[in-house]
Formats: sequence, structure tokens, C-alpha cells
Amino acid sequence: MKRIDPAGLSVFLAVATHRSFRKAATELGLTASALSHALRGLEERLGLRLVNRTTRSVALTEAGERLFNRVTPAFRDISDALEDLNNFRGAPVGALRINAAKTSAELVLLPMVTRFLRAYPDVTVDIIVDDGFVDVVAGGFDAGVRFGESIAGDMIAVPLGPRQRTAIIASPDYFKTRDMPKHPRDLLSLPCIRYRFAGGRFYRWEFERGGTELEIEVDGPLTLDDQDLMVDAALDGAGVAYVFEGLVQHHLAEGRLVRVLEDWCPYYPGFFLYYPGRRQLPAALRAFVDFVKTTKL
Repeated sequence: MKRIDPAGLSVFLAVATHRSFRKAATELGLTASALSHALRGLEERLGLRLVNRTTRSVALTEAGERLFNRVTPAFRDISDALEDLNNFRGAPVGALRINAAKTSAELVLLPMVTRFLRAYPDVTVDIIVDDGFVDVVAGGFDAGVRFGESIAGDMIAVPLGPRQRTAIIASPDYFKTRDMPKHPRDLLSLPCIRYRFAGGRFYRWEFERGGTELEIEVDGPLTLDDQDLMVDAALDGAGVAYVFEGLVQHHLAEGRLVRVLEDWCPYYPGFFLYYPGRRQLPAALRAFVDFVKTTKL
């Protein structure tokens, strides 16, 4: 068998991890054609096909699966060994890849990251926004940001940012010809702006007051999958929207939106930075975790 270039194995690992040439090329800073060429070169040296690829999908062959499972721990050990060298530096150096839902990125992650980068200029951060539920290990991410209840139990979770609260909002003109709801069930008779998750499921609006918890499945002519768009639609009078309070505070303060059922919207624990437990955290991630623990937004 011909000599194998470790760079070719790195390309294979990226493709195998992401099951996507585009995502692997982005992670490695290569063009898609250069990445494809490197993988093809590895397959030719091995005399085996490692990946079956079509215009729509990427899948590992049996040989590819076996190589991926055998090589991944070795590359992880190499990565940990290189991370040990950061102990000789005065400040951490490295790159972080963080997966976050759009609203969490906007409200807490990006403000925290911009402060972190001022404190650690030798670290780079790549934020990937994805509103679906993502396996950060399989996706090749260092960490993720989600609500606590959606985080797998084998992850380490650190609170990120303050407590959060939702707001039920509409434009002032919207209620000129309608009664304001006094109880969450009153929403059933109002056109509401529905939210659809990335997987296609509709969100049931959640309320709590005095120990009483309710979930309301609202209806309305408009469905969106982005809370910023929901705010825009509410500003235009399209209906009642259920969004994070932090997205609309300035609109409420300036009278462009009004709020209803505020006493049914309590505070609850906010977002969490989570990451897999490992023998040794990469220096950049360790620095970011420590920064999150000691910095208030």
C-alpha cells in the first residue's frame, strides 16, 4: 500500500463527520473541488472506495465506516497532545465551532463571543446557526447553545446569559377592533402568528401562573419559522405573536407593540452552553467556558 498522507485522512474525517462535502470544505478552509481531489487521492492510495456520493447525499462504505471508527480516536489523541502545548503559551490559541439556535445566538451567544474575542484575540470563533436539534459531537462542533431541557444528559452544561421570558405581543392598531385577551384561552378566538420548528412541528404556546400551567395550540393565517420575522409580522398587524421578550423590549418601550397576558409569562432558566465531557478540553473552549462562568450580560 502506498504511503498515506495524514492530510488526506483529515479530509476523510471531516467528510465522514459532516456527511457533507460542502460543510467539510468550510471547516477545513478548502474549496469543494480541492477537498474532493484530496479524498479521491486517499481512496486511490488505499485501493478502496470510502465514500459513496451522489448529488444529494454522502454515505460511508463499509470500509469507510471501519476506517472512521478506527482513526477517530487516534486523531482525537493527537489533537489532545497538540492542545497540551497551549499550556506553554501565555494565552490560548485556537478555533471554536459553536452551534446555536438563531434566537440564542442573537440574545446571548453573540454578545458573549464579541466580549470574549476582545479578551482573547488569538482565538477565532465560528458560529453556525441551526434551529434544529444537533448532535454537536457528530457535527464536529466544540459546543452548542440550547435550552436545558433539550440538552442530552451526557453533556456538560453551563448557564449562558440571564433568565429568559416570553412576551405575547401585537401592534396597537390590532386591538382597536378586538378585545385584549384576559386569559390564554382567549387566544383561541384570535388570529395568531404560529411558529414552526425546523422539523415541521408547530409550537404550542406555553403559559404559567400561580402554579397553573397551560399549553395552547393557536391558529392563524400566518406561519413562520423565524422569530424576527414574527416580530416584523406583528408590527405590520398580522396577528398576535409569542416571542422572546428580549427581541421586542425596544418596540414595547417605544409603543410600536403592546403586550398582553404578561402575568402568564414567568421567567425561567435561559440558555446553556453545552459540550461533551472529555479528558481534556481544548484550550480555546476551556477559556470560553471560564469566561462564560465569570461574565454577566
